[in-house]
Amino acid sequence: MQHISSNISPIRQSRGGRISSPKLRDTINQSQDFEGLEESVKHFSLLTLVKRAGKGAGFSSKMVELLEHYMIFTREIDWQQGSQPIVYKSQEQTAMDLDITVRHVRRLEKELFDAGALTWIDSGNHKRYGQRCPDTGRIIYAYGVDLTPLAYLKSKLEEIIHEQQLYKAAWMETKRQISWHRSQVKSVLAEMTELEAEGQGAFLSNYEEIATRYDTRMSLEGMRSMLGKHQELYNRVLEALDRYYKDNKTNKESCRTDSNDLHKQNTNKKLFNKLNTDRRDTSHCFQEKRNGNIENKAAKAERPGRPEPTKGRAEASQPYSSKHQKPQDSEDRGNLLSKAGLQHITVKQVLNAGSQRFKDHIPLQQRPMDWEDVVEAAYALRPSLHISQQSWANACQVLTKYGAAICLLLVDQAAQRPENPVRKPAAYFNTMISRARAGELHLHRSIFGLLKRETEALTANDISEPSSQRRS
Repeated sequence: MQHISSNISPIRQSRGGRISSPKLRDTINQSQDFEGLEESVKHFSLLTLVKRAGKGAGFSSKMVELLEHYMIFTREIDWQQGSQPIVYKSQEQTAMDLDITVRHVRRLEKELFDAGALTWIDSGNHKRYGQRCPDTGRIIYAYGVDLTPLAYLKSKLEEIIHEQQLYKAAWMETKRQISWHRSQVKSVLAEMTELEAEGQGAFLSNYEEIATRYDTRMSLEGMRSMLGKHQELYNRVLEALDRYYKDNKTNKESCRTDSNDLHKQNTNKKLFNKLNTDRRDTSHCFQEKRNGNIENKAAKAERPGRPEPTKGRAEASQPYSSKHQKPQDSEDRGNLLSKAGLQHITVKQVLNAGSQRFKDHIPLQQRPMDWEDVVEAAYALRPSLHISQQSWANACQVLTKYGAAICLLLVDQAAQRPENPVRKPAAYFNTMISRARAGELHLHRSIFGLLKRETEALTANDISEPSSQRRS
């Protein structure tokens, strides 16, 4: 028996065109209402904005490549009022030019449509073709890709680019702050190492944990988190260093009231003895006794320059001796000081060789300047060069405080020279002391060299000055 079914399956009809959508209709309406670009705006400037916005506006490198290919096909007249920038080049030719498949072209066009950069003006058979006027060059009719929506993206692209610039500026500023805090933390840790302060090992371990490498792929939030860790560690290290200096305040201030004797073991503040100083103001002191003057002359023997012979005293044959110095060390120290050339240097030469920054620290007194003023200026400038108290004490032990002051003056000049300046004055200072301990330091040559260069510079300025100015 024949069975006849009453269910009739619906016949699937071919759509034959592009699926419509609200966005597609809106973009077509924009194309019809397009009144052309402003006179100051060129169509290729729109492409520049797309490239600068990049992924921030939803454009990949392949999308930008296809969009640029279509922009080259258009003309400037197509972006004026009464025209439309329609690209009627076939998808097959586009795929061959870009060395991709037709399917890839269609996918990229869909992505550009989603980003709001184009729309389509389709023909009945879904083919792309068109014709231009041979006289004016305007498009008479065309079917294909319409780039008019790109003109409406101009303000949005500019806003995205502005936000990107602010983001990059904030990222770079955070990077600079991280670099600055890293350098400061390392500098303070180096100072703690020289001072042999407690806790430096733990701080160094904490620094190695946060001192990770960063690159441009790291987000701004990650950079700011890293900056916060560096700031916290920097504050902790400074607090530890401040506590150390407060606990060792006596050691820090020892140089200001120090006598003319060398410090053998430490730099602790010594009791004042008026026989150890020759910086007396005769208007406020009693007349000096003869036996006191003999001891003062023995103390002066440590100072740079030619020593004064003292009749009837054994110290006259040992110009660099000290009353607290062990007899077996006198000969060795005298040889080191002689090799350093302190006996050839005068106060006037040191003052002329010093920088303006060094001279600003010299105390102002109503009397001629002497070696004690040089020491005071060097000790006041020491913290600015990040030279620790321990390094200063070592220099005083090897070269006396006058030789240490001359070394600090030379370090200050080396840090301020225009070519190849010294970036780590503390290390430079310690190297000079090591050379002095080995007998390889010649301070008088360095001082004379500075004076010679200064004289040559003044002579060169006088020669280059016009003769009329010299006569006036």
